[in-house]
Amino acid sequence: MNTAHKDKRYVGRDLPAMLLNITGSEGNYLIAADGKRYLDFMMGWCVGNIGWGNKEVKKRLRNYKGPDYVNPGYLYAPWAELAELLSKITPGKLSKSFRATGGTEAVEIALQAAMSHTKRHKFISIEGSYHGHSIGAMSVGASYFRDWYKNLLFHCHKIKPPLDAEAAAKVEKLLAKGDIAALIMEPVICNLGVLIPEKEFMRRVQQACKKYGTLLVMDEVATGFGRTGKLFASEYYKLQPDIMCLAKGITGGYGGLGATIMTEKVAKSMEFDFSFYSTFGWHPLAVEAATANIKFLLKNKNKILRNTLRMEKYFVDRLKKMHFRYPAEIRIKGLAIGVEFKDPNYAAEITEKCMHSGLLFSTLGSNTFTLFPTLTIDKKTAKAGLDILEKCV
Repeated sequence: MNTAHKDKRYVGRDLPAMLLNITGSEGNYLIAADGKRYLDFMMGWCVGNIGWGNKEVKKRLRNYKGPDYVNPGYLYAPWAELAELLSKITPGKLSKSFRATGGTEAVEIALQAAMSHTKRHKFISIEGSYHGHSIGAMSVGASYFRDWYKNLLFHCHKIKPPLDAEAAAKVEKLLAKGDIAALIMEPVICNLGVLIPEKEFMRRVQQACKKYGTLLVMDEVATGFGRTGKLFASEYYKLQPDIMCLAKGITGGYGGLGATIMTEKVAKSMEFDFSFYSTFGWHPLAVEAATANIKFLLKNKNKILRNTLRMEKYFVDRLKKMHFRYPAEIRIKGLAIGVEFKDPNYAAEITEKCMHSGLLFSTLGSNTFTLFPTLTIDKKTAKAGLDILEKCV
C-alpha cells in the first residue's frame, strides 16, 4: 500500500490530501519522494520564516541534553528564559507568557483571559477572519463556522472590511455598550488575502478599547517574527495590545509551540479562579527550537528585515507587470502577499499549474492566492519562483 492509499485509509482529514509526498526540506525548497524539488512560497503558511534547515537552530537541537518532559506545575529554567525573551521583544507592556502548543491553543488562552479579566463574554472580530479550529477560536472566526456550532458558541460581533473610518465607527458603537470582553484581530489579516487595515481604524479601535474597558487582542500567529517587515505587525500601528497570540514563526517550524503573552494586570486575573492547562505546552525540545530561532532572528534582525522590505519591492514590481487573464488586486506587507481576482476559479487554476511546475503556494477560496516566502530569500531564488508563476498565468 503506497503512502497516498495509506493516508486515505488511516489519516483523518477535512479535505483530501494533495498528491505531494514530502520527504525532505532544504532552505527554500521541499523535496518529494520522487526526488523532485519544489520551491516553497508557502513555508507552512508563515511558519518557516528563516528557511528550512537553518544550521544554528539544528545544531542547538542536536546538542540538547535536557529532560524528555517537564510537568507543567514544576519549575524549568528554559521556560522562564523564553518567557523573558518574549517580554523583551514584544510591544507595549506585555510581560507574562502562558504556554501553548500552537496558535489555536494560544487563542483559546486569550479568549479565556479576556473573559476572566473583564467578567464579560462578548467579543468583536473581523468577518471572514481565522483564529483557529477549536470551538472557542471558531466562535470568533468566520461566520460559516458559527452556522455549524451556533448552540455552543458565545456571542461575537463581526466587522466587515474594509477596515476604515466607517468600520471604526461601528466598533466604537459596539464598545460603548460596555459588554465586550475583547476585540481580537490580526494587525495584517493574512487569511483575508493580506488585508491591511487603515491606520485611522487601528488608532480609533485602540483608543475605544481603552475607553470602554475592552481588551485589545492581537493575533500575531501568522504575522509575528518578521513576516511583514517588522518583528511584529502591531508595530506599524504603534499598538500596545493587552494580549498577543504567537505561534508559527516563533519556532520557524523546528518545533510545535505557541504562546499567549499578556500584561501583568491581565495575567493576574488568570490566577486561582480561572486557569489554563496544557500538557505539552512548551515541551522542552520545542522550547529549544523557539529560543534558537528567536535568537537567530534577533542576531540577524536588521539584515533579515531589510531583506524582507527589499524583496517586498521586488515581488510587487514583478507581480504588477504580470499579464494575468483577469484584473488582479495585489496586497503586500513585507513578505505577506495576497493576489485577488474577480474570477472565482482563476487563482486555484494558477496554483495548480505552478505546483506541477515546481512552485508551491496556497489559495484562499478559489479567487485569491497568497505567497509567504522565507524572509531570507535571495533575489535569484525569488526570480526563479516568480518566473514560474509568470509562465503559469
